[in-house]
Amino acid sequence: MRHALLSSLLRTGLATLLLALQAAPALAQDVLQRIKASNTVRVCVWPDYYGVTHRNANTQKLEGIDIDLSQELARDLQVRVQHVDSSFVTLIDDLRNDRCDVAMFAVGMLPQRMQHLRFTKPYLQSDIYGVTTKSNRAVQRWEDIDKPGVLVGVQAGTFMEPVMRAQLKQARMVVVQPPATRERELEAGRIDVFMTDYPYSRRLLDNADWAQLITPPSAFNIVPYGYAVKPGDEAWLAQMDAFVARIKRDGRLQAAAARHRLGPIVVRD
Repeated sequence: MRHALLSSLLRTGLATLLLALQAAPALAQDVLQRIKASNTVRVCVWPDYYGVTHRNANTQKLEGIDIDLSQELARDLQVRVQHVDSSFVTLIDDLRNDRCDVAMFAVGMLPQRMQHLRFTKPYLQSDIYGVTTKSNRAVQRWEDIDKPGVLVGVQAGTFMEPVMRAQLKQARMVVVQPPATRERELEAGRIDVFMTDYPYSRRLLDNADWAQLITPPSAFNIVPYGYAVKPGDEAWLAQMDAFVARIKRDGRLQAAAARHRLGPIVVRD
């Protein structure tokens, strides 16, 4: 009886293993094969990322460095590009649940994200900057930010959130949740300063004469940006890495960065 029970358990275990092996290819779907079959590459973007993947309020068209480069990716693959609205909050779920094939919106390569996603080699990098108003009395220099009573805004899901949570010792961090925006909270006086990266800071400096940029006196927390894909498909990751290498080599990355005034943060090697 004991022998029969052991045999039954072994058969059950073997059957479970076989089912798992059969299911593995489905979990690690061949993305490139699906792209070719549908003639479409689906690219996740955050439509509120100025200079990167921003939806113009007047034309409703997407514009920015990664809109240009996603079109170059589609051209290289000889397929169409379909942009899918995403955000830093939903990024991991959007990729892992197959809402898109790749995230192309200057995604910071943070340890928390790298536990769940795979990244290409970096193509941009940025430090953290502060944005305040010219009339704000509490914050006028970088040294003023981490002071008692100062309200420091960060956009939910961005890499500034965990960094500033760890760095701030005296100021209070305010996490700005959509549909609220950092600049509206700043204008309304509900925060004294908000933290952002180089691309997003351009939005305020280009469009708001009341905005003042606060630059760290030395490197504060430089983060590399890459394109993100779900884990389990090494061929698709290799394809995206090859694309990054090509656009660095043939000048398309530098040209797109220059068009959108992001040349200073390009990673060239």
